[in-house]
Amino acid sequence: MSGIEAQSKLFPSSGEPLVLGRIGSLEVRLANSWDAVEAAQELRFRVFFEEMGARSTNIEEVESRDADRFDAVCDHLLVYDTALPVPEHKQIVGTYRLMRSDQAAQTGGFYSADEYEVQRLVLSRPELKLLELGRSCVKAEYRSKRTVEVLWQGAWAYCRRHAIDVMFGCASFHGVVPAAHALGLSFLHHNCRATPDWDVSALPQRYQAMDLMPKEAINNKVALFSMPPLVKGYLRLGAMIGDGAVIDEAFGTTDVFIIMPIERISSRYITYYGADANRFV
Repeated sequence: MSGIEAQSKLFPSSGEPLVLGRIGSLEVRLANSWDAVEAAQELRFRVFFEEMGARSTNIEEVESRDADRFDAVCDHLLVYDTALPVPEHKQIVGTYRLMRSDQAAQTGGFYSADEYEVQRLVLSRPELKLLELGRSCVKAEYRSKRTVEVLWQGAWAYCRRHAIDVMFGCASFHGVVPAAHALGLSFLHHNCRATPDWDVSALPQRYQAMDLMPKEAINNKVALFSMPPLVKGYLRLGAMIGDGAVIDEAFGTTDVFIIMPIERISSRYITYYGADANRFV
């Protein structure tokens, strides 16, 4: 899909950016132009490809953008540092890609269905509104608690705006050798597994066992310290973990499946994020 086609599909009418959160000079908005989406794709490329070593045969790599067919139907949550004395598109310091059930239906399913049996969740709970979180990245110098908080403020306002029932998506450990993350993966398997009514398994051909260490051998404090920040953030919110890890060779990661029914999110975090997010719904 060309930029012009995507522009008309995603943004049928131009207008003021939809602001979903603000902390100090950081402001989280929904992208309201294809130029903003392309700026997010450029940030994703710098983080995923240049910093973390992802590789791809997509033509977009030549253009220094991380892009795929899902971008044209998703919403893009963008964090701007409005204090930077640069053009607006260069103020983007973080991004999250959001895909609702109705958007997934337009493009043949969710992105994470390439790794996990997401369709089973979709079919078993057709009455629920689902939201897939993906392509999360933040510029290195902005990887702080404040940036994470403004992203979550925006995500929560978005959930309220669209009456979302459950959030899900993949979170990653760096590297393609699960044994290198035996402590963290085993902790998640033994302590954070999804209940049967919410469980989602890795596709059989991609399934990697997570119970690499016995529960009694795990030091919980050390295990939590070893977790990627995004995984720790999800756990604080009350997230559950699906069955099995998946190796993503292209992105050089070992992925786990995150499931966050709104009804299970810790009330203290709903109070914390919701107080500000309500202003932006």
